[in-house]
Amino acid sequence: MVPLFEETDSLHGLEDRILKAVGLLTKLKEDNRSLQEQLTAALAGERKALAELESVKANTSSADKELELLRTERKHVKNRIEKLLGQMDHLAES
Repeated sequence: MVPLFEETDSLHGLEDRILKAVGLLTKLKEDNRSLQEQLTAALAGERKALAELESVKANTSSADKELELLRTERKHVKNRIEKLLGQMDHLAES
């Protein structure tokens, strides 16, 4: 027969280990919840950043088109001015 003191000691040891396991499980659940919240926030931030990136790409594309249009207009104006200067030179020579 096992002495009563040893049985009680074993039960206290087992109870302590169970309480530690429960405490660890509770902490792990809290950590998991916290990590899930951080993940959710990070994913929301990623979606927002991607939306902003798409907006910037659209603006850049629009700006590129406008720049090309302005370059074309500048080229036409330059050609017209050169043509007018040429006509003025021709008139000055006459």
